[in-house]
Amino acid sequence: MLANSDVIAFVATANAPEARKFYQDILQLDLIEDSPVALIFDANGIMLRVTRVQTVAVAPYAILGWNVSDIVTNVRDLASRGVHFEHYPNLIQDADNIWTSPSGVRVAWFKDPDGNTLSLAQEPS
Repeated sequence: MLANSDVIAFVATANAPEARKFYQDILQLDLIEDSPVALIFDANGIMLRVTRVQTVAVAPYAILGWNVSDIVTNVRDLASRGVHFEHYPNLIQDADNIWTSPSGVRVAWFKDPDGNTLSLAQEPS
């Protein structure tokens, strides 16, 4: 029954003004609604609810990601807008902090203002 239903993505924020600036201005997602409960963005047809909370419980792994066609261009564009891409000492990453998985998927991780880990991924061609 859920196979034909739209997915809604959730991220938490304890600082809605900073989250709005990040998701709207830096990631360039369209803001649909700014309510007392959540900021709602359109993420390429998927609803992203940035839920207002008192304290964010940051997960030690990526909670939201985007599949992109050109990860290098996307990483460099976001870096030019102030996004810091994570470097993990246990992974071999290139100069742009992009890791290539054994299957060939290329991945780069970054954090939102609340410390939530987000990612970009590019499937092998």
